[in-house]
Amino acid sequence: MSSKVAIVTGGNKGIGLATVRGLCQRFEGIVYLTSRDVARGEKAVSDLQKEGLNPKYHQLDISDNKSVEVFRDYIKETYGGIDVLVNNAAIHYPRDSTVPISVKAEQTLFVNYFSTLSTCEILFPILRDGARVVNVSSSAGRLNHILNQELRQKFEDPTLTIPELSNLMRDYVDAAKLGTHAADWGNSSYAVSKVGLNALTKVQQRLLNDRDIKVNAVHPGFVDTDMSLHKGTLSVEEGARGPLYLALDAPDSVRGQYLWYDTTIVSWYDGTPIEKSETTVVQ
Repeated sequence: MSSKVAIVTGGNKGIGLATVRGLCQRFEGIVYLTSRDVARGEKAVSDLQKEGLNPKYHQLDISDNKSVEVFRDYIKETYGGIDVLVNNAAIHYPRDSTVPISVKAEQTLFVNYFSTLSTCEILFPILRDGARVVNVSSSAGRLNHILNQELRQKFEDPTLTIPELSNLMRDYVDAAKLGTHAADWGNSSYAVSKVGLNALTKVQQRLLNDRDIKVNAVHPGFVDTDMSLHKGTLSVEEGARGPLYLALDAPDSVRGQYLWYDTTIVSWYDGTPIEKSETTVVQ
């Protein structure tokens, strides 16, 4: 039987690195730390090896389809498939960034939504039946960050398709370039990208139900990382709790959900707790 395989994108630091560490400690299979930058990725692997852990490394730039295809072919040929995929890689411009909103919108959505989507489209065909996919989201991904009610209804449409969702993401980028985005979409490109990721999670789950694949999104909390400018109040280990729970421990019935870092299932609309997933099986 082929070894089980777990993959973490953007795994060389922060929550991604802590997730790799936790998988190495508990996952019964092979764990791949991936990163865009080879030197940083190999350094992270070396550091984990000093802790007595043994992740493997492969270069993976989610914004480069060729890189993802090379990785897919390697994993397929070597192991036959993937059992856990943690989509962690993302970018975030600081609140005080002077980069124009047109650039923030295009770049943030390109990485956080479109590149995650293309990575999934390339890797999903080699997911094994029963696999788990974890989309690392944010509290910024709450639907109420979208101000226009008609837009919110489009995101919540139970028949929403990926092409339709991608068109919504393009509509935002276009509005940002025109400077007409604020009234409908708010002022945070990061929030829009994570709303898109949460919507994608639900669509992906619907498409993969017949293969018993679980796809969920998680807000890891306000974590002390480069992305939070180290203002976060949680450690990276605490930030990895939610991703690890979904990758290893959540009941199989937890599908297409939005979880908080303490593993509570919450409303996508406003983050209101729905179920405590540690003790309640979601039907």
